[in-house]
Amino acid sequence: MEEELKHFIGYLTLEKGLSENSTAAYRSDLSHFITWLQEHGRHSFAALSRNDIIAYLGEGKAEGMEPATLARRLVSIKVLLRYLFQEKLIPENVTEVMDSPKLWRLLPDFLSPKEVDKLLTAFPASAKDPLTFRNRVILEMLYACGLRVSECAGLRLDSVRFDEAMVRVIGKGSKERLVPIGRLALRLLTRYLNEVRPQLAKVGGEVALFISVNGHQLDREMIWNIVKDAARKAKIRKNIHPHTLRHSFAGHLLENGADLRVIQEMLGHADIATTQIYTHIDQKRLLSVHRQFHPRA
Repeated sequence: MEEELKHFIGYLTLEKGLSENSTAAYRSDLSHFITWLQEHGRHSFAALSRNDIIAYLGEGKAEGMEPATLARRLVSIKVLLRYLFQEKLIPENVTEVMDSPKLWRLLPDFLSPKEVDKLLTAFPASAKDPLTFRNRVILEMLYACGLRVSECAGLRLDSVRFDEAMVRVIGKGSKERLVPIGRLALRLLTRYLNEVRPQLAKVGGEVALFISVNGHQLDREMIWNIVKDAARKAKIRKNIHPHTLRHSFAGHLLENGADLRVIQEMLGHADIATTQIYTHIDQKRLLSVHRQFHPRA
C-alpha cells in the first residue's frame, strides 16, 4: 500500500500539478488511513470494503475529530481509490457512491493566449542549443495537442503522421486517438526530427520521440521540470505544470466555438461529463465580460 501511495503522490504532482502543500496533506491523511488499515488486518487496497471506510471515519468521529477533518480524509480516500481504479490496480471503487465534495472537478489555473505565448517563447524557436529547441517543441506539442504529460513522454517516432498533420496518442487504458497538430508545432517538430534529435540520438535506436542528452526517453518528471523551467523564465506567477497546457488547450478551443464533443475526442475523455468541466471556465469568462461591459451588471 505504501508503494501505491508513492505512485499516487507522484501522479498528483506530475499529472494533476498539485502544490507541495496539497500533496503533503494527501500523504499525511492517507498514511494515517494506511496505518489504521494495517492495524485492523487490511494489507491491500484491493480488499478494501465500504464498511472499512465507514468504520475508520466512525472511529475518528468517536474520538472527537472535527467534521471538516473527517470530510477532508474521505476526500483523500476517494481520490486515491479513483486513481487506483482508473489504473486497474483495484477491481472496484467502493467510494463511488459515497458523498463528498467533487474534488476532481476543481481545475488548476489555465493560461490566457498571451500567457501561452510567453511560456512557449521562454525557449526560443531560433535557439541553436538542441535541448532548448527540444524543450520548445515539447511545449508546443503539449499545448497544440492537449496531451497529458504521460502521453507526451510516450510519443514514438512513428506516432506523427506528417502527411495528415496528426499525432497518434496512446491515452489512459491504452486507448488510441488521433489529434491534429497545428502548423507551427508541425513545422518545429519537422526541424526537431531532421536537425536536432539526431544530435541527441545514440547508436542503438531509441524509438521515443523526445529524448535526453544521453539519448534516452524522457520521463514524466523530466517533462514536468521543463514546463516549470519555462514558467520561471517567462515569469508567470500561476502554478503552471504540464496539465495547465492541456486545460488551456481545451479552454481556448471552447472559447473560440469548438463543439464539446470534438474537444472530448481530442482530449481522450471516455465520458462527456469530464469534458464539461471546461464549460465552467467559459461561463466565468462570460460573467467577467458581462460585468465589465453591461451598464447594469
